[in-house]
Amino acid sequence: MLGWKKNTSEPDVNSVTPESVTSPTQPGKKGRPTPKRRESEAARRRPLVPDDRQAAKKANREEARKARMTQREAMARGDEKALPARDRGPIKRFIRNTVDSRLSIGEILLPLMLIVLVLMFIRVQAVVFFAMILVWGIVIAGILDAVLMWRRTKKAIIEKFGEEPPRGSASYAVMRSFQMRISRMPKPQVKRGDKSWKA
Repeated sequence: MLGWKKNTSEPDVNSVTPESVTSPTQPGKKGRPTPKRRESEAARRRPLVPDDRQAAKKANREEARKARMTQREAMARGDEKALPARDRGPIKRFIRNTVDSRLSIGEILLPLMLIVLVLMFIRVQAVVFFAMILVWGIVIAGILDAVLMWRRTKKAIIEKFGEEPPRGSASYAVMRSFQMRISRMPKPQVKRGDKSWKA
């Protein structure tokens, strides 16, 4: 139609300048094309078997070593969760504290055996005989001391907990009393002569 005029509101294509086009680095924009789904899945996909198996084995061994060290440290502290079944429970802790708070004759048996072993090389009959008599005397005294210790400990357990100690507690106490204090596991939690833990 002759009276029709071109709409002046439409932008002229030729008048669009490069500055008017939104820059891909403009704030609020990604600045990069959207990755395809195939590319995204490939980026997330990881091999089930690592490329360097030797390094993976080494890393696994290191993790296992750290786990064992943590377990051993917790056991040495007497942490109930880290203790084996034979060491768990308040009664077993009571037995350990009883043994550790006293000086047992059986503790000196192992150091004495080492001394006797050294004396064996002297090849003096009188010295060897005296050493053997001393060892057997310490063994007998240690057994008697351990038996008396257990009788007192058993009585204290019944008074404190109102029940008999579990099966195997006697050997548990005697064996610990014959171990050197430094080699006991869990480590002693009380000092010699300390009775405050009984309160």
